[in-house]
Amino acid sequence: MSTGPSVFPGAVTAPGEHRKTGLQALSLLCIAHFCIDLYSSGLSSFQPLLVDKLGLTLTEAGLLGGLLTLSSSVAQPLYGILSDRFRSRLFTALAPAVAGVFITALGVAPTYSWALALVVLGGVGIASFHPQGSAWATASVRDSHGRWMAVFISAGTFGWALGPSLLTAVISRFGFENVLWTSIPGLATTLFLLFMLPPYERGEARKFDLAPLKAVWKPLFLLYMAVFVRSVVQQTYTQFLPLYLNRERGFSLSEAAHSLTAYLVAGAIGGFVGGNLSDRFGARKVILWSFAGSVPFLALFYAATGWLSQAGLVAGGLILLFTIPVNVVVAQRLVPSQAGTISALMMGFSWGMAGLIFIPLTGWISDQFSLRIAMSSLLIFPVLGIFFTRLLPEDM
Repeated sequence: MSTGPSVFPGAVTAPGEHRKTGLQALSLLCIAHFCIDLYSSGLSSFQPLLVDKLGLTLTEAGLLGGLLTLSSSVAQPLYGILSDRFRSRLFTALAPAVAGVFITALGVAPTYSWALALVVLGGVGIASFHPQGSAWATASVRDSHGRWMAVFISAGTFGWALGPSLLTAVISRFGFENVLWTSIPGLATTLFLLFMLPPYERGEARKFDLAPLKAVWKPLFLLYMAVFVRSVVQQTYTQFLPLYLNRERGFSLSEAAHSLTAYLVAGAIGGFVGGNLSDRFGARKVILWSFAGSVPFLALFYAATGWLSQAGLVAGGLILLFTIPVNVVVAQRLVPSQAGTISALMMGFSWGMAGLIFIPLTGWISDQFSLRIAMSSLLIFPVLGIFFTRLLPEDM
């Protein structure tokens, strides 16, 4: 039995070592999150190359992104239930290698069918990490949960942001077929985690219990819908922004990747800022500010050109992603006994359903009209987010 508070649920940690071990655990999880999300954004930088190499329509490109979303995000509640039940560190430790190998193997995919299979397998690594990682990231802290969750999530978002530029740089230097070599950091991170992650007590496994979720179904549903409508914009922009900038604004692949990176880096900073603001002003206010503040700047991205357009994109991304750590922390407070499952519902299932539906749909609309029309029309969703957020309890 544990002699004091545990860093991970089930980890054996002496009271005097708790804070030190907690920071070590959070650091390990942040490194892994950075690595995994770097690969998870890889498909967006590969899209223009896959379209040309495999002769894909925009609808087929959208289906590819939607399938990755299904595997990496929609499936997360299943991994949340399993990680809550079994407490195995393998859910976390193996994830970087699995994601890295299969996502980067898209560079050697000979057919569209192979590409579909690879994104499914790569998504398994992404899905297995996030529920467990987000549940344990703040397990060692007693206050300022928004701040520490923001640190963990921002680490992933920075990886997500840098992925397109880093992978595009490798492709430009060595060719698309050699991008598989960039799986080495994922393999190395897995080895590091296998040696460094603390052990677990098997006796503290928890079974999935629906009752705590049913008890708070109304605020949980409203929170889920707020996450969903934000994710429609975020997921779709991540997949199609390089393609839009390349095809309709004449950006080179490198310039398009750098614009996506700037947008996502701003989002990573926004997540950190939002987590701190929620500790001070409350989650509900921050979520409202995020939805209301992001729309004008994202509209400016389409209405303007040059640096002003790019400034709108960056500012809109920063404000839109205020809410990522906020939503997760609020959900965990609502259902603390099912932390892995509820984290997966907010981080994975909501993102996944948004991407699964709207990435292919945006591709289809783009084939019928244009990417500009398809992507700009998504700005209606943050407006819907204001409606759902206003229905949340005032004290959240």
